[in-house]
Amino acid sequence: MRISMLISLIRPIGPVVIGISLGFTLSLLSVTWVEEPCTNLDWNRGVEVALEVDENPYSLPAGNLENGEKLEDFEPRIVPYKPVQQQPPPKKMYRAKYISTELGIRERLFAGVLTSKNTMNTMAVAVNRTIRHHLDNVVYFTGMRNRKIPHGMFVVTHGDERLIWNMFQTIRYVLEHYINEYDWFYFVQDDTYSQADRIKSLVGHLSIHTDLYMGSPEEFIGDEMEGRYCYGGFGYLLSRTLLLKLQPNLESCRNDILSARPDEWLGRCIIDYGNVNCVDEQEGLHYQRFEMGKNSDPNKEEDIRFKNAFTVHPVLDPAQMYRLHKYFTEIELQRTYEEIEKLQAEIKNISEVAFDGNRSAHWPVGINPPFEPKTRFEVLRWEYFTEDQVYTCKDGSPKCELQGIDKADVTNVIEIAMEELNKKYKPVLHLKKQQLINGYRRFDPTRGMEYTLDLQLEVVNQKGRSRSITKRVHLVRPLSDVEIIPMPYVTEATRVHIILAVTVHDRDYVNQFLEVYATNFFEMSENAVLSFLFIYDPFQAQQVNQNDIFANVKAKITAYEHKYPVTKIPWISVKTETPSQIKIMDIISKKHQVDTLFFVANVNTIVNSEFLNRCRMNTINNWQVFFPIHFQDYNPNIAYHNQQPPPTIDLIKDAGHFDRDVFDEACFYNSDYMAARTKMFADVQENEEILEALDVYDMFIKYSNLHIFRAVEPALHQKYRHKVCNPRLGEEIYHRCVQSNLEGLGSRSQLAMLLFEQEQGNST
Repeated sequence: MRISMLISLIRPIGPVVIGISLGFTLSLLSVTWVEEPCTNLDWNRGVEVALEVDENPYSLPAGNLENGEKLEDFEPRIVPYKPVQQQPPPKKMYRAKYISTELGIRERLFAGVLTSKNTMNTMAVAVNRTIRHHLDNVVYFTGMRNRKIPHGMFVVTHGDERLIWNMFQTIRYVLEHYINEYDWFYFVQDDTYSQADRIKSLVGHLSIHTDLYMGSPEEFIGDEMEGRYCYGGFGYLLSRTLLLKLQPNLESCRNDILSARPDEWLGRCIIDYGNVNCVDEQEGLHYQRFEMGKNSDPNKEEDIRFKNAFTVHPVLDPAQMYRLHKYFTEIELQRTYEEIEKLQAEIKNISEVAFDGNRSAHWPVGINPPFEPKTRFEVLRWEYFTEDQVYTCKDGSPKCELQGIDKADVTNVIEIAMEELNKKYKPVLHLKKQQLINGYRRFDPTRGMEYTLDLQLEVVNQKGRSRSITKRVHLVRPLSDVEIIPMPYVTEATRVHIILAVTVHDRDYVNQFLEVYATNFFEMSENAVLSFLFIYDPFQAQQVNQNDIFANVKAKITAYEHKYPVTKIPWISVKTETPSQIKIMDIISKKHQVDTLFFVANVNTIVNSEFLNRCRMNTINNWQVFFPIHFQDYNPNIAYHNQQPPPTIDLIKDAGHFDRDVFDEACFYNSDYMAARTKMFADVQENEEILEALDVYDMFIKYSNLHIFRAVEPALHQKYRHKVCNPRLGEEIYHRCVQSNLEGLGSRSQLAMLLFEQEQGNST
């Protein structure tokens, strides 16, 4: 009984006891037992050794521990404080602007044209027009130049007419500015025609790691020097690696080498310090050139060397340069056509063994297949036309006259169709067009413009017999490859002058415009200047001293100038009965510099920095003007019928639309405006009403060759307002204003719903 009671008491603590015992046992087993012999230790010596090793300044000196004495003669030492030297902040890692720079990727070919003051505006211009759009970078080097540089040319002037000096300065300039950007350097005189595409193809097949001096080899005249130089008349190629070898020795070449010709001087320098001779063949590729006779006609030249030439020299005048360019362009075009035909034949042969047979080769061969719609809304519509009319008009009319670019397009397509038909049936039949019965066209974004023509033709056989037939033909004007078009440089740092014309009908909306403008620009120190133009009619101008209709607006401007002392808001007062846009800009243009960038705004326009940046980027001096299409809010009483309008309106179809009937907002440079206005002067002398019939948009279209960049602008927003249309302005301007008011009321569904509710109310 007692034993069972004892066991019942021990059982709860049994596992604990066993665990503790097991833990002690394992810990004892893990200890390594090492038996060391006892030795006599010299304690004093041991402590001394320990102190010798320990260099801690806070260590205590050793005392006589053997006799049990206390430590004596202990003197504390003061350790001087040495501040921890702070490490300099790590340098900010520099990243190249372009990934090609960071990876060491260079452009292929640089072209340098050697010209002079006398030929800059003649031969150099001809060279520029024939090779500039084929090469990435063309720089013109001259000793002296005229005050005016031809447009579109980058000219480097050395300031001296000595030929050897100019060649030395040219090579040094290239080494300083372009040696890290290009692999090959092509130098040519301005009296040489260069087939740029063939030069590019040549360097595309050469190794960039070769020290190459390639051109037309010539022997040195009257000199015992061995080697050959490249004659400058036919141009020459220099590799980047070879120029790098010349770089440290260029000054020695200038001082030590005497020569009368710049090409001989450069050849001697390359041979002396680069140990490279001029060659006309490398890796199986030949530098083809041809020497032109004085009275040679390119169209009558039969020499195969002429047809395959990379360069032709000498060219006597710009007209001959253009004739050569026309001749070689036609040769390259014909070779391209032959290559296309060869590729088409290969595609047809390969399609024979394809799974679908000939069906896998879409017509025309080598062109993308037609777009295949997935839904009914993706079906591309065909446009019907005849030789005189088109039945899809921009203004919504059922038919209109075929004119302008559309007329030229249809005429050209019919001519090509007749050429292809006669090419197919000659000499058995000869076809003549009688009339176009039906014409259809559509634009397919995947392949180009497609045409279907029903032609009534007169067919004449070899015996002279004829008859009339109807023939249907299909044509495609394919899209070409996507190319990057060089554009002039623009920057987002340009100051924008915002012009705001205000009439009596606009004065109630100026306060809201200024509030938004101050938030977006005054407080953000945006690089923009706001200028007001107050427009008075003759009666209002007479009462300006007693009752100025713009007094409140001018007071508001003064208040903002006091609130933002750095800001100045200039304003001008004008008296006119017909405030046309051109008359207004005539006044503004005279009060600003030529290089001023204008943005003509509207009092209802909400302007922000995002739009101003696009205004700067899309407006290019002497190249392009920008007419944005703003987003116009619908009438809130219709768009939000019986609802509270939201505080901010998004770009959705029920909130508004892009108003394509308004051309008031515009970005352009003052110089471009003045140039177009000058061309308009003669017509204004004959008819002064043209100033009221046209706006700035029409003026740029009719009196300038600039690109008109017309695009929707999501960052340009206008709140709803019923505009007051002035009937004294041009009929078209007045019609567009009325149309804008009508389309700005609301969407079709919103207007239909409103009419439906009104009819329901009237019926009850």
